[in-house]
Amino acid sequence: MVLAIQFKRTTPSAYHQVVIELAELAKLAWPMVLTQFGQVVMMATDLALIGRIGPEALAAAALAIAIYLIGFTLGIGLLTPIAPLAAQALGAKNRAAVRRTLRMGLWAALLLSIPIMAFGLHGEQILLALGQAPEMARLAQQYLFGLVWGAVPALWFHGFRNFMAAVHRPQPVLWIAIGAIPLNALVAYLLIYGKLGLPPLGLFGAGLASSFVNLTMFLAVLWFATMRLPFRDYHVLARLWQFDWSFMRRLIAMGIPISLIVLLEYGLFSAAGLLAGLVSIRALTAHQIAFQVDLVLFVVPLGISTAAAVRVGHAVGRGDGPGVKRAGLIAILLGTIAAAILTIAIVVVRFEIARLFLDGTTDGVGATTDLAANLLLVGASFFISDAAQHIAAGGLRGLRDTRVPLLFACIANWPIGFTLSYVLGLKIGLGAIGIWIGLSIGTIIYAGLLVVRFLLLANRYAPQRRPASS
Repeated sequence: MVLAIQFKRTTPSAYHQVVIELAELAKLAWPMVLTQFGQVVMMATDLALIGRIGPEALAAAALAIAIYLIGFTLGIGLLTPIAPLAAQALGAKNRAAVRRTLRMGLWAALLLSIPIMAFGLHGEQILLALGQAPEMARLAQQYLFGLVWGAVPALWFHGFRNFMAAVHRPQPVLWIAIGAIPLNALVAYLLIYGKLGLPPLGLFGAGLASSFVNLTMFLAVLWFATMRLPFRDYHVLARLWQFDWSFMRRLIAMGIPISLIVLLEYGLFSAAGLLAGLVSIRALTAHQIAFQVDLVLFVVPLGISTAAAVRVGHAVGRGDGPGVKRAGLIAILLGTIAAAILTIAIVVVRFEIARLFLDGTTDGVGATTDLAANLLLVGASFFISDAAQHIAAGGLRGLRDTRVPLLFACIANWPIGFTLSYVLGLKIGLGAIGIWIGLSIGTIIYAGLLVVRFLLLANRYAPQRRPASS
C-alpha cells in the first residue's frame, strides 16, 4: 500500500517533467532544423544556377566549395561551443558570461577568417598542386574570388545563431534564413547572368552573391541582437574590444575537437567516394546520390543536436543532475524516432528519389538507379545511427566533453568504418554496397560509444541536484 501511494505521488511529477522537457526541446529544435534546411535550399539554388552556365562551371564550383569548406569547417567548430557554454552561463544566471562567450566567439571568427580567406585566394595554386586540370582550377578560383569575402559575416552569423539558441530564442534566425532564400536566388541570378544592366559575372558573380547574402544575414541578426528584446538586455556589443583569454581558451578547448570530428567525417565520405570510383563510375554516381540524401536528412539531427547541447547546458548551469540526463535522453530519443520515420519514407520511395538525380535517356541509367536505391536501403541503419551519434555528441558538448568523442570518431570512422568499407567493397567484391555496409557499421559503433559515454557522465550529475529553494 505504501509503495502504491509513493508510485502515485512520484509518477505524475516525473511524467510532467518529461513532457515539459520534450516541449522545450521541440520548441528549440524546430526553428534550427528549418534554418539549416533553408541553407541547404540556398546551396542547391546556387548549384542549379551555376549548372546552367555549363557542366565545367558546376564541377569547378564543387572544387571551390571543397577548398573553402576546409577552413570554414574549422571556424564553425570553434563557434559551436558558444551554444552550450552560453547555456550553462544562462542556467547559472550569469549574463556577463553569456556576453563574454559570444564576444570571444566573434573574435575567434575574425582571427580564423584571415587564413580562410588566404587559403581561398590561393585556391588555384592549391588545386594545381593537387593535380587538377588548369582550366578547372582557373574557374574554381573565379568562384573563390567572390566567395571568400563572405567568410567573416558568415562566421559571425553562426556565432549569433548559437547565442540565440542558448537563450532559447532561435526564431529570428529562422526568419532571416527564410528571407535569405529568395534574396539569394535573385542576387545570384542577376550577377551570374548580368540582368538589369549588370555585367554577366559568371562564377565570380555566384561567389559574390553568396558574400552579399552572408553580409545581409549578419546585419539582420545583429539588428535583432542589439535592438529587440530579450536579446538587447544582454548588451552583446558592450566592451567588444576587450579580449578575455579564459573564455577564449574554453572555446578553443571545446571547439578544436569538434572541428576535427567534422573533418574526419567529411574525409571519411570523401574517401568512400574514392573507393566507389575505384569500383566503377556507376558505383560513384550511386554513392553520390545516397550521400546527397544523407545531407538532406542531416538537417534534422543537426538542429536537435544543438538543442540538446543547449538543454543539457542549461541543466548543468542550474545544477540539475536529473535534468542533465533527462534532456540528453529525450533529445536522443526524439531525434532517433524522427530519423527512423524519415528513413522509412526514403526507403519506400527510394527508386523515385534515385530517378530525380538521373537523366532517364542516358545509357545504363536503369542499373545506376537500382544501385542507388539499394544503397538507400542499406543506408537505412546508417541514417538512424548517424542521427543518434550527432545528438549524443550534442549532449556531450553540453557537458563540455569533446575530446573523448574525438577519440571515438578516430576509432569508429577510420580503423573500423573505412577498413570495413575497403575490405567489403573492394577485396570481397561487394562494390558500393559493401562500402556502405562498412560506413553503417562504423557509424553504429560510434553512436553506441557516444550514447554510453553520455549516460556515464550524466549519471555523475544525478546526485548533484540542488534543493528547490536554492
